[in-house]
Amino acid sequence: MANLKSIKTKILSYKKTGTVTHAMEAVSAVKMRKGQERALSGRSYAAAALSVLERLSGTADIARHPLMQTRTGKTAFIVVTSDKGLAGALNSGVIRLVEKELTRLNLVKDNVVVYAFGRRGGEYFTSRGYTVGSVHTNVSDGISESEMAELTAAILARTDIASVFVAYQNFISTFEQNPTVRQIVPIRPETMHDIVAGIRPVRGKYAPSSAKASEGKPATYTIEPDSDSVLSVLLPKLLNIAAFHALLENKASEHSARMVAMKSATDKARDMAKGLTRTFNKVRQAAITREVSEITSGIEAMK
Repeated sequence: MANLKSIKTKILSYKKTGTVTHAMEAVSAVKMRKGQERALSGRSYAAAALSVLERLSGTADIARHPLMQTRTGKTAFIVVTSDKGLAGALNSGVIRLVEKELTRLNLVKDNVVVYAFGRRGGEYFTSRGYTVGSVHTNVSDGISESEMAELTAAILARTDIASVFVAYQNFISTFEQNPTVRQIVPIRPETMHDIVAGIRPVRGKYAPSSAKASEGKPATYTIEPDSDSVLSVLLPKLLNIAAFHALLENKASEHSARMVAMKSATDKARDMAKGLTRTFNKVRQAAITREVSEITSGIEAMK
């Protein structure tokens, strides 16, 4: 009987767990649809804005801008993760990619500054002795571009930071997210081209409708009233768009990964409960058979 009671307790536990994970799956599904819509709808804007930067990147005026120059100094990483877990390898994928990039660049901790969006990334790099410039937690799904601008402005205002990378989960589909790291400072034409190419879906309503632009050397532009006035506003704005888009992509990836993880947990809990129910029935049937045999044997002995 003690064994039956233990099995029944486990069955109830799995059923309760399944109920919780199913509710979390439903919540994540709603957030996922909103996050995917916002990320995908913003791709056209991000692609158009970064294309401006891509086309201007070959001109003589922009080439002399400080954000285009290679300098010596510290390296900043904008690491976008989530506040919560239960989303599969979403956070660990980004963190591993950052560590791989740090190794590739042969950077020591003293020359790295981390700006974290999400508690998981902030806690990870803080606990390992990295300099963490700021940690933004409880970031709303409806965060605006202006809120991201505060962070990018603070980074660009630091004269000791020479290069900036952004690491995040790039949304591909509900069941696929790809950890990505991009260098956004100093600005390079090939980097801008990769970012634009990476955020444009191949097909669907958000795919580019126009024919593919011919590749080649950027055209020469005349900038009015003067290049310094325009570029001092344009370049930080476009870099902020690149960072903001990374945040939107990660939000869509987070809710998608969590919905898939919770669905998998719900299915597993249901399967475990079914398996334990079969075991419970077998044990109970064996106990009943044993009791009947004992009663029958007792009756025969009394005869």
